[in-house]
This record gives sequence, C-alpha cells and structure tokens, in this order.
Amino acid sequence: MPHALDPPVHAGHHTMRALVEVSGDGLALLDVEGRFVMVNEAATQVLGLPAAELIGRSAPFVTTPERNGPSARHTDAWTAPDGRRCDLEYRISPVGDEGYAVWFSDVTEARRQQQRLAAITRAASRVAGSCSLRATLDAVAHEIVLTVNIAAVQILAVDDPADDLRVLGMAGFGEAPDFIQRLGACRRRGARVLFMEAIRTRKPVVVRHRKAVIMADPRWAPLHEIMDRPDWDDFVSLPLIVRDRIVGVINTYYVPGEDPCSGSLAFLEAMADHAAVAIDTAFLLSQTRSQAQEQERRRLARELHDSAVQQLFSMRMQAKALRAELDHASAGPATVCNAAEEIAQLSESALADLRRLVFELRPLDLGAQSLIDAVRTHAASVETRTGMAVRVRVPSGLEPDAGIDLQEDVYRIVQEALHNVVKHARATSVDIRFARAGEGGLVVDISDDGCGLGAAPGAAPGPAATPPRDRLGLVSMRERAERWGGRLAAGPRQSGGWTVTVTLPVTR
Repeated sequence: MPHALDPPVHAGHHTMRALVEVSGDGLALLDVEGRFVMVNEAATQVLGLPAAELIGRSAPFVTTPERNGPSARHTDAWTAPDGRRCDLEYRISPVGDEGYAVWFSDVTEARRQQQRLAAITRAASRVAGSCSLRATLDAVAHEIVLTVNIAAVQILAVDDPADDLRVLGMAGFGEAPDFIQRLGACRRRGARVLFMEAIRTRKPVVVRHRKAVIMADPRWAPLHEIMDRPDWDDFVSLPLIVRDRIVGVINTYYVPGEDPCSGSLAFLEAMADHAAVAIDTAFLLSQTRSQAQEQERRRLARELHDSAVQQLFSMRMQAKALRAELDHASAGPATVCNAAEEIAQLSESALADLRRLVFELRPLDLGAQSLIDAVRTHAASVETRTGMAVRVRVPSGLEPDAGIDLQEDVYRIVQEALHNVVKHARATSVDIRFARAGEGGLVVDISDDGCGLGAAPGAAPGPAATPPRDRLGLVSMRERAERWGGRLAAGPRQSGGWTVTVTLPVTR
C-alpha cells in the first residue's frame, strides 16, 4: 500500500498513486525540492524506514535536468539508519511541475557479486603470473579488502600447528613485521586462537563481535596495538586446503555492521582456493628447484671426475714415470722433455676445465646486468676458451620483461646447451637466437654445426648412434622451461648439427 502524510490531492497524484500501487520495485514521489512525498511498501523495505519517517525527508536521488528521463539509469548510495550501506539504481522522471517520480531497487548485492567475480579473476591471474608468493598473497589480501566490507585480512601458512606460523599475505593492518612474534607471545599466555579450529576441523570458523573479546582479554595484550588499528567487529577464518592437505588459513576481519553472509563466505572460499594453489605451487616449485640443484651437483661431480680428476690422475702417473726414467742413467734429454711436455699439457687442460666449472658455479648477478648481456658475456668466454665462434643474435628492442628467477633459468638453459656443444659436438660455430613469441613470450634457439647425435664426423646418423647429448642436461633444461609453463625441444637438424629451442609463452 502507498504511504503519505496528507499529501495534496491533485489529479496527477491520483494517477501516480495508481502507478505506486502496481509497482513491484521501490517507487517514490518527490516534491520539487527532492523530498519524499509518497512511497510504496517496497520502497520502505529497500530504504529501511517506515513511510512516516521518510515523508518530508530529502531523498538520495539527484533531480538535476540531465538525470531526468525514464530510460536513463543512475546509481547513488544510501545509508540506512542501522548503518547498512546500499547502492540504489534508479530512474527519475518529472511529473509536470509538481515534482518527480523515482523507480529504484537495491543493487548492492549484485554489484558486490560483480566485484567479487572480478577480484577472483584478478587473483587467479596473480597466482598464474607472479613469481613471488608473498607478492601474490599480498595482492589477494588487498583484493579481498577492496571488494567486500572487510577491514583487514591475513593469509598464514602452517607447516606444523605446534610451531609458529608464517605470514604470507596481509592487508589492512599497516606495518606489522612482528605480528607472528606477538601472536606467539599471546599463545604462550594461553590466548584462545580460534583460527586453529579452522585448521583442526577443516571448516570455516565464524565468530561475531570478536574484537571486543580480544581487546578485553589481557592474554591478547601483545597484539592489542596491532588488532586495534583497523575498525572491525566480526571474525571469519577459512582453512586453505589443496590436494587434501592443509597449507594455511585466511583470516578476515569484518567492518562493524557487516554480517558474514553466505555470499561473502562463498567469495572468501574462492579466494582461499587461489591462495592455497599459490602456496602449493610455491612448494612444488621449491621441490623442483631442489631436484634441479641436486642434478646440477651430480653433473658437476661427474664433470670433475671425467675431466679434471682423470687428468690429474694421468699427471700423477706421468710424474711417477718421469721419476723412474730419471732414476736410470740411460734416460736421455728427449725422453725427459717429452714426459715434461705431456705433464704440462695435462695440467693446462685440467686448469681450463676447473676454470670452466668455477665460471659455471659463480653466482649470476642479473640485477647488475640484463639477461641478454649475461648471455653475451658467457658466449664471449666460451669463444675465448674454445676457439669456437659463438654468435648471439637479438632483434632490435627485445629485452625480456621477466623476473630474476625466470631470467636465471633461461641463462642456465643457454649455459647448459653451450656446455653440451663444447663437450659433444666438435662444432666450429654456434648461433644463439632470441625472438619474440606472441604477446610477451620469448623463444631462445641454440644451434651448432657439429656432428648431430655425437657420431664421428662423416658417419651416417642412425639408431646405432650414441644417445642424445647429455641426457641429464636435457632433463634439467626441460624442467627449467616447464617450471614457467614453457617447453623445450632438442635434436639433430636436417642440415647437420644440433639445436635446442626453448619457448616461454609469458615471460612476466
């Protein structure tokens, strides 16, 4: 039923009253000053006030001429008496010279749902594209704070519930570098840490009016300063679960008057899924790196054994033979000179191999130089050491926009490919080509003019030929490429020689 406080009775009002009665959305009549004159039942429900308190009050709708028109839609905010904030979408139309008719509805939840979906999409992009776990989860925390009425967020990783946790993402608390230390002090005092229930039960924990309890409890005193900064009231904690494994929790602190409704919890669960995937991906990446490092150590140990150690062993045997020759008076100068020359050659070869290994082991400072410059420096070193021509070809303006970790993996792939050329190919030249691949992608091709599968020069390639060059090195290179969603291909070329091609779809 329409409501009004004795509005003037005009023919126009009778017409508008009929419109009010059949309207399913909120409908209000305003006077020329923009004050409520008449409202229907739906309008009182949307605005959260009875008709008696609305009539005569200024409406939240803008009545300027450019906003008039039954087809133009506008959105303005309305704060209900209980503190609830609404987004009202409305159409406004003049009613002669008597005022305005306004049709409106509450689109708060619909707009929030759109914002939540956009935030979920952005969070997914962060998880897929960022190389830094802390940066990714800080961004996820900020998306949550910006999207729903949540004052603060923490994303914590848990390896063992009995141990201290780790902060992996935070928003809304300002600077709090010692949060975990303070939380540990509260736990030792006996404070009840409710997010541990989310870890134990693997279910969300919702606690109303939690801030007042924490601020009144002396056991939480070490955290009072930090927890009092944001304006919050209710608390929600969700476990982060991936592959049926608890990897952490996401704690959210709701602004006063904002209930943790089902829509909000569904959004948080989606964001928690992204955070869990990011943590698990970082864990798997760490495992892959450890495996790659172990393989690298094994390769270097094998290289030392196959080159420097063997050569030093030969030098020792030659030195013993030389001593035996000198013990005999019959040993002539030519015999001594030949033995000494062979020892000198072996020592020079061993020294070159050791220098190469030291060069490969030294830290790569990509902060001081670009990836392209690092590759050129290494290529020049290989060329000087071996006499093999090593050319680096880069299109004008190409400079990969990538994180340090990704650049280092590309550099190590090039380094390993060149090492295999020197060791197996008996090549006279190598070409290292950089190229663009799609939007932000990168292709690196390392090709040589050597003996392909490793057979002696001039031999026909076939199934009986030796295995592909340094199978362990190829495994390491392939893992480095796949770590970033790329692929690596290696094999003989029809024109002779060997090529290694790594393709990275996105270098950011």
